Amino acid sequence: MSPNLNQVLLDIALNLSSNLNSETQYQHLIDGIDRVFPCDASALFILDQDGFLTPVAAKGLSSSVLGRRFFPNAHPRLEAIMQSKQPVRFDANCDLPDPFSGVLLSEEAELDVHDCLGCSLYVEGQLVGILTLDSMTVGAFDVIEPVTIETFAALAAATLRNIGQIKALKAQNKKQRHVTETLIQQARSKQGEMIGLSPQIQKLRNNIATVAKSDYAVLITGETGVGKELVAHSVHAQSHRSDKPMIYVNCAALPEGLAESELFGHVKGAFTGANSNRAGKFELADGGTIFLDELGELPLILQAKLLRVIQQGELQRVGSDKHLLVNVRIIAATNRNLEQEVEHGQFRADLYHRLNVFPISVPPLKQREGDIPVLAGYLLEKVRSQFNIPNLHLHPKALTQLEKQPWPGNVRELEHTLTRAALRAIQEQQHIIHTHHFDITLEDVVVKNTSKYFPPTSQGMRGLVEDYQKDLIVHALEKSNGTWSKAAEFLQMDRGNLYRMGKKFDLSN
Repeated sequence: MSPNLNQVLLDIALNLSSNLNSETQYQHLIDGIDRVFPCDASALFILDQDGFLTPVAAKGLSSSVLGRRFFPNAHPRLEAIMQSKQPVRFDANCDLPDPFSGVLLSEEAELDVHDCLGCSLYVEGQLVGILTLDSMTVGAFDVIEPVTIETFAALAAATLRNIGQIKALKAQNKKQRHVTETLIQQARSKQGEMIGLSPQIQKLRNNIATVAKSDYAVLITGETGVGKELVAHSVHAQSHRSDKPMIYVNCAALPEGLAESELFGHVKGAFTGANSNRAGKFELADGGTIFLDELGELPLILQAKLLRVIQQGELQRVGSDKHLLVNVRIIAATNRNLEQEVEHGQFRADLYHRLNVFPISVPPLKQREGDIPVLAGYLLEKVRSQFNIPNLHLHPKALTQLEKQPWPGNVRELEHTLTRAALRAIQEQQHIIHTHHFDITLEDVVVKNTSKYFPPTSQGMRGLVEDYQKDLIVHALEKSNGTWSKAAEFLQMDRGNLYRMGKKFDLSN
């Protein structure tokens, strides 16, 4: 092997691990081939997904070639190269048309008398491209040893594979960045979804703003369905870590036996099925925030390891003796009374005090004064937008009924109840949601409010009668799916009179 050949092979091999862009690497490969082989022109093609051969580098050919795509069926020589795993030679007497006829830069470009050589390029059994060489000298390629041709074909294939993998990784990285940015934007937008005008919600917002800018641990407590995760997102979105990820962990859903690995990661061979190293949730959250939902469900043995991360910022992957340092802000949430859990030995006292630096209690819906109408409007707007309905709102009677419910499931229960009622109204092609659309019956409200028709103090009879008339009309409309004619039949009166009476009571919209 000549010194020149050795140097060319070394240069091509070094290119495989260089940071050069793909176009430069392709051209370096072609330049190296020109230094070794007795050719007047050469070209490197990539086989694209549509079955076309696309030139990515060329030498001795017009630059117009790089703007073309070659369909193999229209070029028999290129097709023959693709169909053979061995180098294919075309001598000067070959009657197959030359795909580069008229584009050679040689002075004898118009002459059809020249030798051609082509190699198919495979990566792990898959055809990825071809390499072509042209010489104006008849028999120029006869003296080349097959192993030399195969060596360059292998290097060309390796170059295509290397560049292809880098492009795929860059595309994957770009997609992941996009996903991360989307998640961050979603987390930021959560802040605007904390709906409510009550003093209790205003106090909650103030608490969030107070602690968000710090790195203190936050313990969020509250009943199921009050929106603890929403609070966590709001804390993160207002923090200086808002441009970093917030990693969510549902402690109640951590698989038994793998919980430690999920949180802290593992090394290859740490246990059956650990086929590779894996980062845990804390490593993924490094620089950002980790949200430990349902913290009260975390086993005691993991509580001890969690305490070490909080105290020292240090963790160990399962099966490793190395310590890793992480910088993570911890937000935890639970619907349990952790003080009682500590007393009963179900939760570590030292961990509780570490996490309880700045507790935030989310008020239940029943304590949020006047927030149900605002929440109902917001939640129904989501349904209206989803189904592209021009209008969708609650009948006043239905809203009154909602405000009287205890809502043990809080905002989540309210949302599900409203969604079911809205779907029933939509199915009936109604834009007003009446009490009969709800799982909660109208009779519940009627029984609770019959006493208002018997005033404890002196009141005008006219006003009491009008209140009763209004309730009767609402009841009739609910029984008639909002149809005025049927409601008139239900009350055995003229439709026009009923409608005018309804308009007087502001019920005709």
